[in-house]
Amino acid sequence: MDRRVMGIETEFGVNATFRGTSRLSPEEVARYLFRKVVAWGRSSNVFLGNGSRLYLDVGSHPEYATAECTDLLDLLAQDKAGELIVQDLADDAETRLAEEGMDATVYVLKNNVDSRGNSYGSHENYLIRRDGRLDRVTDTLVPLLVTRQLISGAGRLHVVGERATYLVSQRADHMWEDLSSSTTRSRPIINTRDEPHADPERYRRLHVIVGDSTMSQSTTLMRVGTTDLVLRMLEAGRIMPDFELATPIPSIREISRDRTGRTPLPLKAGGTITALEMQRELLGMAKTYAQGSGLAQVWPYSYVLELWERTLDAIEGDQLHLVDTEIEWVMKKKLLDSYAAKHDLAPHDDRLQQLDLAWHDVHPTRGLMSILQRSGAAKILVDEAQIRHAMVTPPATRAKLRGDFIRAAQEHRRDFTCDWVHLKLNDVAQRTVVCKDPFASVDSRVDDLIEHIRSTGTTDPSHLVRGV
Repeated sequence: MDRRVMGIETEFGVNATFRGTSRLSPEEVARYLFRKVVAWGRSSNVFLGNGSRLYLDVGSHPEYATAECTDLLDLLAQDKAGELIVQDLADDAETRLAEEGMDATVYVLKNNVDSRGNSYGSHENYLIRRDGRLDRVTDTLVPLLVTRQLISGAGRLHVVGERATYLVSQRADHMWEDLSSSTTRSRPIINTRDEPHADPERYRRLHVIVGDSTMSQSTTLMRVGTTDLVLRMLEAGRIMPDFELATPIPSIREISRDRTGRTPLPLKAGGTITALEMQRELLGMAKTYAQGSGLAQVWPYSYVLELWERTLDAIEGDQLHLVDTEIEWVMKKKLLDSYAAKHDLAPHDDRLQQLDLAWHDVHPTRGLMSILQRSGAAKILVDEAQIRHAMVTPPATRAKLRGDFIRAAQEHRRDFTCDWVHLKLNDVAQRTVVCKDPFASVDSRVDDLIEHIRSTGTTDPSHLVRGV
């Protein structure tokens, strides 16, 4: 597949601090966030003009699903745009609370574990061809994802009593199966539910739910870039080593606790392999493939390959400073260690736990990642202008058709419904366009539908809401 449609779905945590006697639960605060959405969308589940989906998920978590992207940097910009869109809702919620006499600061957190031990995810979607055997993909991809946390983990300070453990991954402890069609009862590494959001005879959607929610742009790029490269090798028919793990769930948890990557992992075929060894093998194959296909000279794949190798070198040589502006678990550990040393804190100190949580604040000025970026301590791959552009502009995929339709319907006050595939105008004729090709950004049927909206609707620009 020369181009691949990819997307990221992120569930955000919500909390608030109240000054005075008023108090609301996180669930109640989340509902305040979505009052702005419901006011114009008449629902807490909407699609936006940039092609993305925004909704209030089970457990009152705001969830943002990026539009379909075929470019890795577009995906980064769309992912970061989601942070600002949800933060805009938080700002609006603060205003609404103030109008009702409640003085509060609302926080949106892009992490995976709350104080009660509940986990919420950051899911990746990759379009793959229907004609290949799914088990051939998953046999290689599950081991990749189990060990991938070394290069894409968000890091977490896990405290039980006075025992503190720094984990490479936030999500690893909350996975229960390698493969399953469920996402809530069993929480697998790969969800196998067959829901392609495209022509089902040509495509399937690979739904990866093991990834950490990452604030670092370069770490997010590593999540999707390395996975895309391995999928490309599989689709090209490359013979892959048998890395199938005998115990993938215990293995993913052991790796999260072993920052050296040297714990022996039992293979299903016999013998053992370490996470570092497996990642080295996959990197070597990816470099060979990329050189042969020309991707080694294409940005940002060239950067993905270079950072992949540099990260493994840094871990193996215990020289984490080599990647301490690019790999999130390393960046966070550096910050926590520095703060603990400066203030002479025990590893389990509450202030370190608060700092760990504050890392995931998406606020564009007080958020720690934003502060690090402004000081040059965090790699920037897409700048603020690109992210702001992505808040309102869809990528050149099917998302453009959806975004153009939504904007036209909103501008002319027409009632509509849509999902990833369907665009429906809720008029007498119930006009519906089915868009099965996720790569198509031009469709005469959608053009005709938009022209009909413009010729019969009433223009009302005030109906539009920035960001949503």
